[in-house]
Amino acid sequence: MNKRSGSLLSRRQFAHRAAVVSATAALAPTEALLHPPSSRALAPQATSASSQLSPEGQLEVDARYQQILSLYGSHLDEAQKATIKKMCADLQPTLERIRKFNLQNGNAPALYLKPLVEREAKSKPLASPRKG
Repeated sequence: MNKRSGSLLSRRQFAHRAAVVSATAALAPTEALLHPPSSRALAPQATSASSQLSPEGQLEVDARYQQILSLYGSHLDEAQKATIKKMCADLQPTLERIRKFNLQNGNAPALYLKPLVEREAKSKPLASPRKG
């Protein structure tokens, strides 16, 4: 394809990299659930993360954990359940920080996809003479 500059990506390269990044992000939590560390190693970390939470936050963590167990509990072993409980506790402080951020109805999103791609003008091909 056109290689105008070393810093620009073609649409195909961009799509490929975007697919790889999204696939990696989608696989990372699953990988953590499939190969967790031992549940004994998780117990002290889970208690320290949950001790920093407010009582309302702890209730939300417990509710989220119980909902996950009600949906997928029969498919999980004890180590995976411990990992999920730790992940629920680790997620809660981030959720509380996001909820504290003041937003109004008219606020626009902060991020827009604005690709910085310069396109060169397409030249029209010369018409070939007609036979006839």
